[in-house]
Amino acid sequence: MKNSFFLNSIRFVVLLLFQVLILNHIRLNGFINPYVYILFILLLPLNISGWLLLILGFFTGLSVDLFMGTPGLHAGATVFMAFMRPTIIRVLSRGKDLEKIVEPSINTMGSSWFFFYSLFLVSLHHIVLFFFEAFNMNQLGDTLLRIVASIPVSEIFILLIVYFFRSQKKS
Repeated sequence: MKNSFFLNSIRFVVLLLFQVLILNHIRLNGFINPYVYILFILLLPLNISGWLLLILGFFTGLSVDLFMGTPGLHAGATVFMAFMRPTIIRVLSRGKDLEKIVEPSINTMGSSWFFFYSLFLVSLHHIVLFFFEAFNMNQLGDTLLRIVASIPVSEIFILLIVYFFRSQKKS
């Protein structure tokens, strides 16, 4: 338990710093915004309680909001993503015994499962975030373009991080 808390605390700090210090300064043509801080929520243990997952989602998004000066946009999008996470896991894990699996990862769930898991949640996060940011339908085309352009870039960054830092032992 203490090891998991320590690992997740380090993961949170590193992802937040990477997001704030490096990725927030990447904005290609005003349309591509990679967001990898949400990987913290993606990699939380499967047996985490729902209320704690939502609170961690809120504080993760709020931390990014504080650095970016966006009043609650990331908090709202990350809470929605955290809310949908158990449903996405349940839908993607039909027939798998989740009782023995501690956290969703490439090693425990497989590459294709993790790809679809992260892609669905990244997509949900980005859709909510960019629609919150635009907050009107006059910019629908630009908002959809930002969503379509940012999802693959965020997904590539997330998969690169997960593959680079995955453990070599098979759980």
